[in-house]
Amino acid sequence: MDRIRSLCLRTYWTETDRIAPMLVGYARTSTLEQDAGLEAQVRDLRALGCQRVYQEQVSSVAPRQQLEAAVNFAREGDTLVVTKLDRLARSVTHLGRIIEMLEGKGVALRILNLGVDTATPTGKLMLNVLGGVAQFEREMMLERQREGIAKAKGEGRYKGRKPTARARAEEIQALSEQGLSMNAIVAKLGIGKGSVHRVLAASKSAA
Repeated sequence: MDRIRSLCLRTYWTETDRIAPMLVGYARTSTLEQDAGLEAQVRDLRALGCQRVYQEQVSSVAPRQQLEAAVNFAREGDTLVVTKLDRLARSVTHLGRIIEMLEGKGVALRILNLGVDTATPTGKLMLNVLGGVAQFEREMMLERQREGIAKAKGEGRYKGRKPTARARAEEIQALSEQGLSMNAIVAKLGIGKGSVHRVLAASKSAA
C-alpha cells in the first residue's frame, strides 16, 4: 500500500510540475569549439532556472536533433531559452521556421545576451527587427557579389563554373561507347538526363 501511495504521489507531483510553465534550455557548440563553451552555456541556463536543458555539439550546418527534441518537449506557456542567437539558428530562414514552430505551440523564446523575450510585445518587436536587419545584410552581401561578378565579366576575368555535365563530358562519352544507356549514365554519374542528352548530342554532331 505504501509503495502504491508513493508511486501515486510521484506521478501527481510530476504531472503538477509539468502543467506549470517551464523554462526549457538549449545549448550548442560546433564540433570545432571546446567543451568548456558548452558547459558554460549549460551553467548559465541552469542558473536562470531552466528545469530541462538540451545540449549538443554539432556543426552549424548539421541537423540539430536536440533542438528538435527541445521544441517537441516544450508545451504551451513554456519558454525556450538560449544564451545567444547563433546558438539557435543557422540563418534568418532557419530562425523564422523555429519561431513559427514555437508560436504554433504557444511557446516563447528568450535570448539571454540580447535581452529578448518574445513573451512580451517588446521582445517580439526586437526579434522582428533583428531578423529584418539580418535579412538586409544578406541581401546586401548578395548584391555586392552580383556586382563583383558583373565587373569581372566586364573586364573579361570571370569565366564562371563549368556545368557539371560539361566538365564530365569525356566520362559521359566513354560510358556511352561502353554501351551504357542514357538512363544508366544518369544513374551512375548523378547528372541530369537533359545535360547528358546535350553532351551526347553535341558529340554526335561533332562526329
